[in-house]
Amino acid sequence: MKGKVVWITGASSGIGEGLAYAFARRGAKLVLSARRASELIRVKEHCKLNEDEVLVFPLDIEHTETFEPALQAVLNRFGTIDVLINNAGISQRSLVRETPLAVDKRLMDINYLGTVALTKAVLPTMLGKQQGQVVVVTSAVGKFGSPWRSGYSASKHALHGFFDAMRAELYDDNIKVLLVCPGFVRTNVSINALNEKGEPLKQMDEATAKGLSPDDVANQILRAIDNGKEEVVIGGLKEKFGVWMKRHFPSIFSIMIRKMAVR
Repeated sequence: MKGKVVWITGASSGIGEGLAYAFARRGAKLVLSARRASELIRVKEHCKLNEDEVLVFPLDIEHTETFEPALQAVLNRFGTIDVLINNAGISQRSLVRETPLAVDKRLMDINYLGTVALTKAVLPTMLGKQQGQVVVVTSAVGKFGSPWRSGYSASKHALHGFFDAMRAELYDDNIKVLLVCPGFVRTNVSINALNEKGEPLKQMDEATAKGLSPDDVANQILRAIDNGKEEVVIGGLKEKFGVWMKRHFPSIFSIMIRKMAVR
C-alpha cells in the first residue's frame, strides 16, 4: 500500500477511522471524507502523515451532486485513486409496521445509491489505468435479514447484488471488489441509527457495546485485501454462525433469528 492513494468515506469515526490509521501505517496517501470536518481533522492529525500525504474533504454521501467536485479535488491533489473504501452509511432500529416509507427511502439513498454513485464517479479513473480496488463495507445483515433493521438489511443486500455484478463485469479490467460484512462492532452505529421517526436513536445497543474493536476490524479488512478476498465476514462466533446457518439451514435460522437478542 505504500504510496497508494486510498479514499475512505465515513472516516471520522468507527471502522473508517480505524482504516485510516491502518492504511497510514502502511504508507498510503489518504483522502478522508465524512460529514464532520472537525472530526476528520482530528483523524488526520492522529494519522501522523505529512501534509502532502493526506487530504481532508468533507462529504455527505446522501448528496450525490457533490461527488464530482470532490473527485476533482482528489485528482488535483494526488492525480489518481488506487483504492476506494465505501464505508459511509447509517443504520436503523425500528419495526416494519411502525416505519414510514420515507425512512426506508433514506436508508437506500445513503447506504445503496450514495455508495453506487461515488463508485461510478471514481470508476473511470480506475478504468483509465486498468487497475483499482473497490472495498464496500456492508454488514452481516447483508447476508440475512434481522429484526429492527428491515430497511438497513435491504440496503446492504442491494450492495451485494450490485457489487457482485460489477466484479464480474470488470474482472478483465483488473478492478477488484471486496465486500466486507462486519457483525457487531463497538462504534456509534446504533446511537446514530434511524428510528421509526427518521431520527437518531441515541442509544447504544448492548450487542454493539460488546462487539469487536474498530481497529481489529480494520486490520482484518487489510488482510482480506492482501489475500485477494472477494468477500469476508468479520465478527464473533454468533455472526459467522448466523451466516452459515442462513445458507445451509434457512428454516432453522428463521426460528433462531426470531429469538436472538439483536438490540
